[in-house]
Amino acid sequence: MKADKMSIDISSLARKNVLRMKKYASARDEFSGKAKVFLDANENSFGTPGDKQLNRYPDPLQKVLRDKISAYKRLSSAERLFLGNGSDEAIDLILRAFCEPRVDSLMLLPPTYGMYSVTANVNDVSIIEVPLKSDFSLDTDKIIYIAEKKRPKVIFICSPNNPSANIYEEKDIERILSSVGSLVIVDEAYIDFSSKPSWVERLDEFKNLIVLQTFSKAWGMAGARLGMAFADPEIIEILNKIKYPYNISDCTADTVLRTLKDPSRKEKMVSAIKSERKILMKELLKMDLVKEVLPSEANFFLARFDDPDNVYRFLTDEGIVVRNRSDQLHCEGCLRITVGKHEENEMLCDALRKYSKKESA
Repeated sequence: MKADKMSIDISSLARKNVLRMKKYASARDEFSGKAKVFLDANENSFGTPGDKQLNRYPDPLQKVLRDKISAYKRLSSAERLFLGNGSDEAIDLILRAFCEPRVDSLMLLPPTYGMYSVTANVNDVSIIEVPLKSDFSLDTDKIIYIAEKKRPKVIFICSPNNPSANIYEEKDIERILSSVGSLVIVDEAYIDFSSKPSWVERLDEFKNLIVLQTFSKAWGMAGARLGMAFADPEIIEILNKIKYPYNISDCTADTVLRTLKDPSRKEKMVSAIKSERKILMKELLKMDLVKEVLPSEANFFLARFDDPDNVYRFLTDEGIVVRNRSDQLHCEGCLRITVGKHEENEMLCDALRKYSKKESA
């Protein structure tokens, strides 16, 4: 069962009720030309208290913002881009559009991002798990074998992966894309911190490929809530059909548009984070209480301790919050540590040295 650009039929994967439904359309969707007066949407024409005027509904298809992001990403067309309220909205919409509740399934590769399973449970979609190998690499042969046997509608591949911070081999993802009849979602929330290219560059090759990215991480805009899904225009059209009409606020759109005027500021931040990542990992490896620091292609990494629970509690008492991932598959003894500013990383190292001294006293 080959899944290439010629053989994948997107409409056959979509839920039939989604294909039949009519998209919600406002009067402005149906209007062409330049309007002088807006009396169609029951807005408050008198304006908004305060300096910023937000009395009008935002563009439901975010045309200006999509065009700007598409140009920045060098897409062949803005029709390949969906914008959501964080990547989580795109994840939810993909399941709602393509997975029939209590009928269809999706495939996860644990340990991985927890919202995939949460969203599956909310949408009543069963989960097939194919665990990563102990080195956090893909078990590609098993993924393909089980996908051909159980035919999940969707396969989620988080790369760089959360919580392991590694990125998967291009040849492994390519094999999966070319061998299954499923939609393959490559979640690249942390791709800016990696040395590897994005799968956005290969959208034209695989009709079943969806790439997720976000403005939350490298762009430092987690509070703005803007996620991106890149895919074949037929997939994007389906997602736009079922999303809420005004899912991206004008505040978010304006903030991102301003930021995109000078993307070099983002690149400087990414460079600084990667530099701090190297310094912090090196410092932790000097400490006896740290048994291992795993390689990272993200803005975080896993560090393995003999007694992660006590280390975690001690750090919390010191006012330093990390993530205890020691209960996750292959993550025994691991704390997940986000790379902070230099002074924050120094505070973490000082606290760990303090813990080590206390334990040896």
